Formats: sequence, structure tokens, C-alpha cells
Amino acid sequence: MTDLFQPFAPDPLEPRPRRFKPVPFRVIAPNLITLVALCLGLTAIRLAFEGRLQPAVIAIVVAAVLDGVDGRVARLLKGTSRFGAELDSLADFLNFGVAPALVLYSFVLHEAQAIGWVAAMIFAIAMALRLARFNVMLDDPNRPDWTKDFFVGIPAPAGAGTSLLPIYLHFLGVPVGPASVPLVIAYTIALALLVVSTVPTYSGKTMGKRIPREWVLPIFVLTVAIFGLVVSFPFEALALAALAYIALIPVGIAHYRRLRHSFRDPVVAAD
Repeated sequence: MTDLFQPFAPDPLEPRPRRFKPVPFRVIAPNLITLVALCLGLTAIRLAFEGRLQPAVIAIVVAAVLDGVDGRVARLLKGTSRFGAELDSLADFLNFGVAPALVLYSFVLHEAQAIGWVAAMIFAIAMALRLARFNVMLDDPNRPDWTKDFFVGIPAPAGAGTSLLPIYLHFLGVPVGPASVPLVIAYTIALALLVVSTVPTYSGKTMGKRIPREWVLPIFVLTVAIFGLVVSFPFEALALAALAYIALIPVGIAHYRRLRHSFRDPVVAAD
């Protein structure tokens, strides 16, 4: 019987269980910023259904600012990770897809009942499709370097901020009521189509890496002026930014076409 049931003895050649190594804080820091932005997106939904639209809009705008910060912090600290990229993508879907759609629905789209809900769903789903396509395009080795200055379609934060334009106008005294519901529905669906379209829009990620020395002080003054205007006149500034972004879309398309023609991309030439 002792041959059948020998006492257990670990194999000396068996590898030891792997112990998890401590994670550097520089890897955690960008994820903490992303989680704060995610909390703001969830809070915006709650505030909207409590009828507190102003703080709901501000929460989404701050989440958009943090979304632009976390990636830059990760690259600055050399703390990029696959986990962080996946978390950022999921947070973007909620903050810039679900939250703006529900805020708009609680604001005025609910007046159209089922049609308003369909418009909200179209915007949220379009944002999910846009983010999925963006994640796939990151792995494209054949993408020309000059196209890094452009997004394919409207990026998630810009799409969310621009979608809230009817609310900005409402706070500025423009009447946005039941009579305006068809226009808001058309505007929301048009933005959703631009989000998933292949329309090139300015990226801004590669801009400003090298700034001429004589521009440094004017940029400081301009930054202070913009900050003062945003703090003093938040919804005026947000409405102006949304309208300016929409106006820049044709400019970006024309610039993209000029660059494509000058570089004579073989992929484009085959179209």
C-alpha cells in the first residue's frame, strides 16, 4: 500500500509559483486619472436625471480634459500599459458616448419619446464603434506618418463636447424646448454619423512638440486669457469652442487632401 500512496514531496525541478512584482507608481498614476474621469462620467448621468444639468455638463467637460491628460502623463512618465489603454477606451465609451446621450435625453430628447431615445442610442453606439475602430487602427503598420496629425472621424472627447451644444445655447438664453426637438434629434444623429465617418479631423497630438522661443510668452498670456474666459463665461466659451470645431472640419478635410496629394500615398492613389 505504501507504493500506491506515497507521501507527497514537491518536485525539486518544479518551478516556484511566480510572485507578483511591485507595480511602479508611474504606471498607476495615469490609470488613477482615468478612473477619476470615469467617476465624473457616471456622476454626470446621475446629475442629469436629478435635473442638475449645469454640473452634469461641467462633469463631462472636465472628464474630457482629464482624458487628454492621462495619455500625456503616461507617455511623460513612461507608464503606458495595455491595461491602461483598455481602461481608457472603456472609460471613453461611458464618458463620451453614454453620458452625453443620457444627458441630452434627460434635457430635451425625452420630449420625442421613442424617437428621442433612438437618437440617444445611435449616438452612444456610434461612439462605441468609433472607439473600436480607433483601437484597431493603432496596430496598422501601413499607416503613413503624416496621417498621425489627423483623426478618422470626430474623436470621442470632441464629439461629446460638441454634442452638448444645444444645452450650452439653452444656458445662454436661446430657447431650446419641445419645438426644437426635431432639430436636436437631427443634430445628434448628424454628429453620430461624423463620429463613425472617415472624415479627417485635426488630431493635435503631434502639434506643439517644438515651440519657437519667441512664441513662448504669447502662449503663456493666451493660456491665462483663455482660462479666465472659461472660468468667467463657461457656457459662452463652450458654445464658441463647439461652433469653432464644427467650422474647422471642412478646413481639416481640405488640408488632409492637400497633404495626401503632395505625399502621393500609393494606397490613396489606388482608390
